Amino acid sequence: MNPFAPYLQHLAAERRLSAHTLSAYARDLENLARLTDGKPLDTLTSHDIRGAIVKLRAGGLAAASVARQLSSWRGFYAFACRRLGYPDNPCAGLRPPKASRALPDILSPDACARLLDAPDGDEDLLATRDRAMFELFYSSGLRLSELVGIDLPDLDLASGEARVTGKGKKTRLVPVGRQAVAAITAWLPLRLTLVRTPTEALFVGQRGARLTPRNVQLRLARWARASGLGQHVHPHMLRHAFATHVLQSSGDLRAVQEMLGHASISTTQVYTHLDWQHLAKAYDQAHPRARKKD
Repeated sequence: MNPFAPYLQHLAAERRLSAHTLSAYARDLENLARLTDGKPLDTLTSHDIRGAIVKLRAGGLAAASVARQLSSWRGFYAFACRRLGYPDNPCAGLRPPKASRALPDILSPDACARLLDAPDGDEDLLATRDRAMFELFYSSGLRLSELVGIDLPDLDLASGEARVTGKGKKTRLVPVGRQAVAAITAWLPLRLTLVRTPTEALFVGQRGARLTPRNVQLRLARWARASGLGQHVHPHMLRHAFATHVLQSSGDLRAVQEMLGHASISTTQVYTHLDWQHLAKAYDQAHPRARKKD
């Protein structure tokens, strides 16, 4: 009998996992048996589990995939200790290998200027609204949910500030730059022509209702294509650009943390890596002993 069958039946009947998820669990558990050379499962030790992890990593498996397999093994042993009389869980206390954090895509200051600079000629109503949205996005480093959630009372254009509600319903004040203030000021009279029922939403659609995050995504992608930027731009790229450009200019990580609304500075530190990439590229291009041969 398959030693993993009782656990897989438990996952199917009691936790009601999908067939696809059950297949993934089964593969992970079969891997455990293979990596430990068929040694009886109830005799495996933490040393055996560590050896299996080393084999997975040596085979080129990504850290995130190793972590998933370890989670499957840990779950099996927790079940086996409760239901099958296994003496202990050899996965207890073992930590998965750390996955390298993927660096976010960012736009250079020149690319942001090209994206946001006004095209020639008069803008229509929606273009004026979009410009105000994207200027505020980049000026204040907002999350997409924060942008669409801003209401008129949240803005203080005279002082160049906005109050936004972020994750965990935490509020914070963010700066609103000069060009964002000008763009919003141009949008506000036009907004009144769209609003049919009372709403405090700053950014509304053609029917007068608050814009959804999907609306903003589609409008920004369209705006980027029209600008001739030559790359797909999603809303979070403007937040990344804000953080990176402020950090490059000021070097003040704590200030960037506050403006982004990060609970932990370790989240903000990813932008120090982006800043280092920028500096390293400048060094490679400028220092005569650093230039790489073609």
